[in-house]
Amino acid sequence: MTHSLPENVTATAVVGADTDAPAPPRRLARLYVTLPAANIALYLLWLGVGSFLLPIQVAQITGTNDTSALSTASTTGAVLATIGNPVFGQLSDRTRSRFGRRAPWILLCALLGALALVAQAHATSIATLGLSWGVVQFIMNGYQAALTAAMPDRVPAARYGTFSALVGLGVRVPLGTIAAALIIGGVPGTKFGLDGVIGGFGGRFAGANGYYLTAAVIVAAALVFVVLSPDRDARDLPREPFSLREFLGGFWVSPRRHPDFGWAFVSRLGVMLGYFIVLTYNLYLLADYIKVPPQDLLPTVGFLMVVNALCTVAATVLLGPLADKVGRVKPFVFASGVVAALALALPVLWPTQGGMLTYNVVGGLAFGAYMAVDMALITKVLPRAADVGKDMGVINIANAGPQILAPTLAGWIVAAGGYEALFPVAAAVSLVGALGVLRVRGVR
Repeated sequence: MTHSLPENVTATAVVGADTDAPAPPRRLARLYVTLPAANIALYLLWLGVGSFLLPIQVAQITGTNDTSALSTASTTGAVLATIGNPVFGQLSDRTRSRFGRRAPWILLCALLGALALVAQAHATSIATLGLSWGVVQFIMNGYQAALTAAMPDRVPAARYGTFSALVGLGVRVPLGTIAAALIIGGVPGTKFGLDGVIGGFGGRFAGANGYYLTAAVIVAAALVFVVLSPDRDARDLPREPFSLREFLGGFWVSPRRHPDFGWAFVSRLGVMLGYFIVLTYNLYLLADYIKVPPQDLLPTVGFLMVVNALCTVAATVLLGPLADKVGRVKPFVFASGVVAALALALPVLWPTQGGMLTYNVVGGLAFGAYMAVDMALITKVLPRAADVGKDMGVINIANAGPQILAPTLAGWIVAAGGYEALFPVAAAVSLVGALGVLRVRGVR
């Protein structure tokens, strides 16, 4: 029989109260490396495919920059992703093995996801592309759900800010973005006083080879994580009888009983939706709105992504430890969310490559600051320590949900007001998300 925590007891007060206590110092030290590395590999997948390979494949299949076809392919995948996160989160919560609760799912999902990526590389229609991308996202959200639960499982509460920042190096795409940009798109050497293109490899990975490489990186990262940072033996953890009704009911966390969790969900949903409304059509936006010449398109996308990522890394590394030192996270989440929203207005006022560069600098700093502390805030409002995987799966719907809504919303926005309308709408949505964090009462 499960029991809910009393209303005045937070999840952080009991994390580690069972046999799955935070990791000892030696294993915790390894997590400083392996956890962000595993997240970087995941976001090489999300951004490498989502920002480069998927729109390139859509253009190859349709013969044009078809925003409707891209929307269809993206939405199909994101629907399955939203289902996958809480499903796998609950499954990992209930797993009892000598290798722990999370490690088996991380490794299994990495292997299956790699096979699905190889299949997606050979999709020849929008329908099969959307379906294969959906299968990839469903499986890899199992990887993400188990990986996300590793932080509240194994990290002491006093280190949440630092680990949130380290996870942010992968979760908010910075280092994964840099890898994707350099490998798939390349970066103009002229931006650094050099000739030619840095990376890109002549477009060698802007197709099936890009999928193969991403699949290999995902499997390698999963192996490194489970071998160097092994989970604890979970066979002696309490076993709860399975109930289909309780399992299905686990996909819902009552905002009435857990209002802080609900508002943290709303905050992340708003900020992430604003981000994805623009990101969904980033490559097409640069081609059709900013009018970047075709021969410069991929390197320009790569350069802007690298700039954004570097700014995000800088903000992430600085803000996470600072939040730990100050002992407050809510002001950081709110301020960074507001600035991230305001940054989205810049390309409207300055619709040039310079405007996009400024947007990526300001937006990267703001979004990096947001992701550095948002995970720490969310970890502090989890309803029940025993359901960490499930609850983190639910909160991760705020990551996958925007990927469902954004392609459709962006398509409507572009049809009604052109590409320039994407930015003010995205800014308004992000601002609503930033304001939502003010309603979180149990976190300073």
